[in-house]
Amino acid sequence: MRNQAFDDFSDAYEAMIDWPRRLAHEEGFYRRLFDEVRARSVLDVACGTGRHAAMFHSWGLTVEGADISPAMIERCRERFGESQTLRWVVRGFDQPHPEPASFDVAICVGNSLALAGDEAAVAAALRQMLAAVRPGGRVLIHVLNLWRLPDGPAQWQKCVRASLPEGESLIVKGVHRAGSTGYVNMIVARLDLSEPRMRTECVPFVGLEAAGLEAMLGCAGATRIETYGAWHMQPYDREQSPDLIMVATK
Repeated sequence: MRNQAFDDFSDAYEAMIDWPRRLAHEEGFYRRLFDEVRARSVLDVACGTGRHAAMFHSWGLTVEGADISPAMIERCRERFGESQTLRWVVRGFDQPHPEPASFDVAICVGNSLALAGDEAAVAAALRQMLAAVRPGGRVLIHVLNLWRLPDGPAQWQKCVRASLPEGESLIVKGVHRAGSTGYVNMIVARLDLSEPRMRTECVPFVGLEAAGLEAMLGCAGATRIETYGAWHMQPYDREQSPDLIMVATK
């Protein structure tokens, strides 16, 4: 299940992401998917700080955001509110939804599925997601394409100065691969102290193969699976694609 360290570093992760730019980049993919299935309800699994769920709700959809972290869910409620059409619940993505087949679409994005711990947990999560959508509904999975990275050296991705709750900080994020396991590396250094203070984390995640995910989805009852390598629906290339995106039809 997702590493607790993400809760401890959630403010730093949030500060690093240009959310308007990211959501605008992904919006077209979601709109095409939702239009295709005539979606009225969406389940956002491992919703984190709730940005995707809130965007879908702003489009007029009924949305449930679920996350294993009570702290994350409380943050979602404080930031976006709650209503009959926007719910936030504490639930792991491998736990069954209390109302099976009640959503048009279920999503798990942002590499969250790769944090499940092992492939057995990933398979359990996929089964529960498919169980949560109606016949003909869709399940969308998005993970980092780990195989694009060289085996060994860290790939440093971002360096951002930000005002965090604990003070002015420098945030550095990277990722690296060791065999079939990936690692997210984070450094947060306080800049407003007489002596700079640094905290770090290194969170492992499972390297998921397209063929393996397809097999798991098929065993869980998917009838059709589409695979892409980026949000503009580019074909998936194991050696080059930044992402691995799958859309499964129940």
